[in-house]
Amino acid sequence: MGAQRHMPEGSTAWRKAAVAALPAVLAVGALAAGMAQGALAASFAVSGTSFQVSSGKLTSQGLASFVQTDHSTDGKGHPVALLGLGDATLSDICQAVGVRTPVGTVVFKLTAGGDAGDVTASRLIIDGTDLVGDARFGTAQIGRDASSLDQVPGVHGEPGRFGLQAGDISVAGVRSHAWSATGGNFRLRGLRVNVSLGGPKCF
Repeated sequence: MGAQRHMPEGSTAWRKAAVAALPAVLAVGALAAGMAQGALAASFAVSGTSFQVSSGKLTSQGLASFVQTDHSTDGKGHPVALLGLGDATLSDICQAVGVRTPVGTVVFKLTAGGDAGDVTASRLIIDGTDLVGDARFGTAQIGRDASSLDQVPGVHGEPGRFGLQAGDISVAGVRSHAWSATGGNFRLRGLRVNVSLGGPKCF
């Protein structure tokens, strides 16, 4: 019988962490592929875990926003501000989420853009609970009925709900917590995916 090789304790922990995080990696990989093909619908059951999104600068030809509720598979509702963007360009992008595993919290982090070039997407929709940044808007309409929003094609809410929209926008220092994000024709230059045990998030 051959001698058994024993993995160092640290390597064993990392192997367990990688196995535990694999479903999250595969799910986000499929999400990125779907967004690149413009195949995702704007509505689906969310995971129940919010994530961070940040960008150095975001510009868009049009913005539409209204309040709605996302639902996770456990039936819980999560109130969000749906933010719809037309043809969006981001100087860089970071998305990070902490996934609980038997060996601790594993941080899944996706970055793109920067020196590799801008990230672009059409009809980018983010369901978020907050957004921080320095913004410049074109002509804005605040308090418009959500069902009548027409700045971003296909992005509008139910009659009677509060809505807002604006023309060309530019936001610097974007930071947001979101429950979901979808988009069409995503181009992620310099895409990097990193999984780490207790690693840093976007902010």
